[in-house]
Parts: sequence; structure tokens; C-alpha cells
Amino acid sequence: MKAAERFVKCLEAEGVEYIFGIPGEENLDLLNALQASSIKLVVTRHEQAAGFMAATYGRLTGKAGVCLATLGPGATNLVTAAAYAQLGGMPMVMITGQKPIKTSKQGQFQIINVVDMMRPITKYTQQISSAHNIPARIREAFRLAETERPGAVHLELPEDIARDTTDAPLIPPTQTRRPLAETKAIANAVELIQKALRPIILVGAGANRKSTGKMLRQLIDQTGIPFLSTQMGKGVVDERHPLYLGTAALSDNDWVHQAIKQADLIINIGHDVIEKPPFFMQADGFKVIHINYLSAAIDPVYFPQVDVVGDIANSIYQISEALKNCFTGNPNAFHSYLASLKSHLAENANNLQFPLIPQRLVHDIRQVMPEDGILTLDNGLYKIWFARNYLAYHHNTLLLDNALATMGAGLPSAIATKLVYPQRKVMAICGDGGFMMNSQELATAVRLKLDLIILVLNDNAYGMIEWKQQSMGFAPFGLELNNPDFKAYAESYGAIGHLLTRTEELQGLIEKCFHIPGVHLIEVPMDYHDCVQRLG
Repeated sequence: MKAAERFVKCLEAEGVEYIFGIPGEENLDLLNALQASSIKLVVTRHEQAAGFMAATYGRLTGKAGVCLATLGPGATNLVTAAAYAQLGGMPMVMITGQKPIKTSKQGQFQIINVVDMMRPITKYTQQISSAHNIPARIREAFRLAETERPGAVHLELPEDIARDTTDAPLIPPTQTRRPLAETKAIANAVELIQKALRPIILVGAGANRKSTGKMLRQLIDQTGIPFLSTQMGKGVVDERHPLYLGTAALSDNDWVHQAIKQADLIINIGHDVIEKPPFFMQADGFKVIHINYLSAAIDPVYFPQVDVVGDIANSIYQISEALKNCFTGNPNAFHSYLASLKSHLAENANNLQFPLIPQRLVHDIRQVMPEDGILTLDNGLYKIWFARNYLAYHHNTLLLDNALATMGAGLPSAIATKLVYPQRKVMAICGDGGFMMNSQELATAVRLKLDLIILVLNDNAYGMIEWKQQSMGFAPFGLELNNPDFKAYAESYGAIGHLLTRTEELQGLIEKCFHIPGVHLIEVPMDYHDCVQRLG
């Protein structure tokens, strides 16, 4: 069998559904083999967007998303997406082509050392130098991409290797069970919880990657311990729960951070050091239990007293069982913070100012999104307000990036999300700066005939940088943007364009778009000037 065909058979054995990418001369054998495959090729307009789509597929499913590019410039365009997946803990396999490695008549044309380039931002990177090694290389790549902590891997397939023949047998995926925490670690954690007077639970990104919500909800209901989340831990437990304290998103003066300072024990579930720290430890301060798939990475502000390493859901179950009839939370310890949540979320939620302020935007979108609807955020000032004010009812229904925090991922992520969940309502929330970084993928969404809404929040500036300049006492400089007519721009791709002209019309316009098939772009004029005082 031709090596490229064997390569595709290996991908099929791994359960690959989609490959996102752009063809090039050096991957045409692989492209040809895909024609007879069950795998769907999604051709994008830029390799970076293909990488974001593959990473989002991995984030939502737990199975590695796959993206494809040619050598040289195609491979370099995947770098940001590789870092996005690696820092965000999203399983992704990148496949790039390369010139022949046995003999070549093209010298160094387009050739860079892609394997070395990918090494610092992947879990595994390898050039396939023999067709007979293809099954082993692919199995290892997927195993590493999907194993905790998940991330990006890279395989380079040279032209001449792709054209070789091989009879190497497929290596089927192995069934792997995650290890369980040891009994002594569980006992140590239980002892700390029983002694605590003011414990709280903090839910991080690691808890959002696997199904931990049921066990965590059981622990919270049983013990009465209040909980909060990091930005990438939102939605693991329904945030309408009466013991939900909020999301660590704003400055130390926000009520959530004030509540953390009152705790004597933090049960830190799924902590990921990549996220902006939700708290800082001190030697004489609160104690911390670290519950995760991997042991804690120690630094000057994070040194937990107890490590519970193993499958998170099982660890929570064991702790919950051990605490039955042995611990009841003190509901009065955080009563004032729990009681103030609604008033904080209601602040400016009905403000009629136009252009819109972010609090009103978040409120209106929460009103119209169904329980299982999914928002995919780009990166900008509005992200902080969605993290803080948008209540997530289910895990992975608010996809934001608090790891690499790159711009340009909102629209590609929405496309991948709609492919994974075609029956669910999906909306991309993008700033004008981030949207224009991958706006060409409107063409991809239209070509795929997706039902999708894209909100472009337009302040004609790089709003987050403007806020930082103001907060540092600098004069605004280098921030103004010359934006297109977004409505006309969307329509030029075959999408349906809208321009919001009154604040009170937003909810109705979104509901209307949900009922009209196609790709809708809504330009929403925004005003962030009040954020300087609020965000600190």
C-alpha cells in the first residue's frame, strides 16, 4: 500500500472525523488518499484558522483535532495555533509536508527545520523518515496529544516517504484508564477539610476537560461548601447554583477575590498553572488542597499542602464518600458574598447607553442563549466581562482562552464548534481587532452552509491596550483602526450582515438571526471607557 494511503488508514483508526487545512505541493499524495476516506477535509483560508479549528475540536471532544499544512510558510502559519493548543490543554495533531529527504533537486527552497521550530511549543514533534514507521508514529502522536495534560503534537511527512510503499500493520488505539489517587492522599485531604472553618472550592481548567461536574455537584450539595471558578473552569457546575460565588476575572478588589481572602482552605480542583493565578499563597495564609491529574508545579505563590493526584472525578467521589456525615459547611461564612452575587451581575445590566457597555451586552446575550448554547470568544476587553458576568450552565459552553489569550481564534472556534454540535446554537463574540485577524474564514462558514452568528464588537480601536495605556497614565497611541463596513463586508462573502443601531434591539435581532438559516454577522458599536475605573 502507498504510504500516504496507510497514513490515512491510521488516521481513520484513530477515529478522525475532520482534517482542517490547506493543500500544498508537498502534501498532494496525502490529499489524494483522503478522497477515498471517510474523513472530511475542511479547506480553510489560512493555516492559523485551521489550527484553531483543530484545537477547538480537541477541546470539545477530548479527541485530538487534526490540521494539515504544507512545508515552509504553511507550517509557520500553524505556530500560533500550536501554542494555543499547547497552553490551553487542547489535544491537536498537526501534519505538515516537506520536500523529499532522500534526493531533491530544489536545494533549500522553502525549507526550514519545522521539527525544531515546533519542539518548544508541542509535546511531540517528529519527521517520518520511513514509511514503515507511520503506524507507530501516528499512534504515539495521538496518545501524547490526548494524555493529560493534553496539547499539541506535530508530524512531518516528506514527499518521497509519502510515495513509498509499506505493508506495516495498523496499531489500534489502546484503552487506557487514568490512575486513581492513593488512599493516604485522600485521607490527608479529608482531614484538612474536616478541620477547616471557611473552605471554598475553586474549579479550574483541568476539571473542564473531562466529565467531573456530576461528582463535583454532589460534593458541593453534600457539604455546603461554596465554589468559584477560573475563567477556563466555567460551567463545570451550573453557575445558577445557590453556592456559586463567581469567577476569578477582575482585580483583587472584586467580590470574588475578597471572598478568597476570607477562606482558610481552598480545595483547588483542576488547577492549571497556565491560567492567570486566581490567588496568591503566603506561608501563614490559607491552606490549599491540589486535586488534579498531575502533581502541583510549585512556585513562590503556589505551594499546596496536600497533593491528590489521579482521576479528578474519582478523587472527588472518594473525598465525598469519606466526608458523608462528617462535615457540614458553614453557610454563614460566605453569606454576604453569596447574597451579593445577583446585585453585582445586575449592575448596569439594563443600561440603555449606546454604543453598548459590556455589562449590558453580556446580560442581553445570556437572556437569548439557550441553556446548551455555546459562545466562542476572541480575546479583548469584553472577555473579562463575559468571564465575570455570564453564567455558564454547562461545561464548555463559554469557550474563552485564558492561557495564550491570542486574538483571531473566535470565528474559527465557532466554525469547529458548529461542526461538532450542528444542532446547538453557536455564537462567536469578536472584537473588531481580533475578528479582522481571521475574518476571511467567513468564506469557510458560508461554504460549509453553517447556521452561525458572529458578533463583531466595534470600538474602532485595540480596546484592551487602550485600557492598559489609560490605567498606566499613558496617552493613547497606536490604537486607532480603520474598519470596513462590517455589514457590507459580511455580505460580500455571502453572509447576512446587520448593524445594531439601538441598544434595546440587540436581543430581538439575535433571536431573529437564530431563526433564519445562514451565517449572520452583527456589528455592535461598543463603549469601553467606563472600564478603566471598574477594572482598576
